[in-house]
Amino acid sequence: MSTFVNCLFRGLSCLPLPVLHALGWPLGWLSFWLSARYRQRLLANAALAEVPRRQAWASVAEAGKLVTELPRLWLGRPVPVHWRGAEHIEAALAEGQGLLFLTPHLGCFEITAQAYAARFGALHPMTVLFRPARQPWLRDLVAGARQRPGLRTAPTTLAGVKQLLKALKGGEAVGLLPDQVPPMGQGAWAPFFGRDAYTMTLSARLAHAGPVRVLLSWGERLSWGRGYVVHVRPLAETLSTDAGLAAAQINRAMESLVRESPTQYLWSYDRYKAPRE
Repeated sequence: MSTFVNCLFRGLSCLPLPVLHALGWPLGWLSFWLSARYRQRLLANAALAEVPRRQAWASVAEAGKLVTELPRLWLGRPVPVHWRGAEHIEAALAEGQGLLFLTPHLGCFEITAQAYAARFGALHPMTVLFRPARQPWLRDLVAGARQRPGLRTAPTTLAGVKQLLKALKGGEAVGLLPDQVPPMGQGAWAPFFGRDAYTMTLSARLAHAGPVRVLLSWGERLSWGRGYVVHVRPLAETLSTDAGLAAAQINRAMESLVRESPTQYLWSYDRYKAPRE
């Protein structure tokens, strides 16, 4: 299985981005119609956020593109990337501050870290928190693909958290997906589109770890495989030191990003699931 998947990924990584996104469209719809559970969750989450049904349908194809673009992003040649808000990064780095990037499951969240590493990582590397895949063959593939100049990875363990803290205190960058559901005891219940969701408190802890600038970012997937736009902006409010209040603040910030492009949010993500022990 490992050899086959590696060969498949390497073959797909050579394809142009428009072709990969064209393959993602039917893949997204195939997954939608073959899995009733997937379909019901996607539509229910979109309805909860009062997203028009037309935009919810459009997100189905975008979810497929999210999968088929991975070989190119992990193993292929660089893709076109444009920036909106890079001046916020430059200002924070000029002041010697650590950078905490908060990115929801919106658009292409792989490209945000890669684009930062390519532009700023030589002097100020980024460390991203990720949960290793359960399958050994996929875990090895992902770990190797994400390790690149200016970009490091930290596992979702105590050692990984220490790695993030060290990076921030050293004036480097850290990337998180704060709408991931953390294990029991590592989060707080806070509203997300009107329904309580178990939300990680790690984001707020890192934000108060020293002179840290909190930035919101997401990678917009352009149509017809034309590349991506990385959007960056400061968090509008100072995070509370109270874990529950901070979780609510972060969820509001993630909502604001999702509302900008609801067709590219991963509505099928089980955001409201109970945290694991």
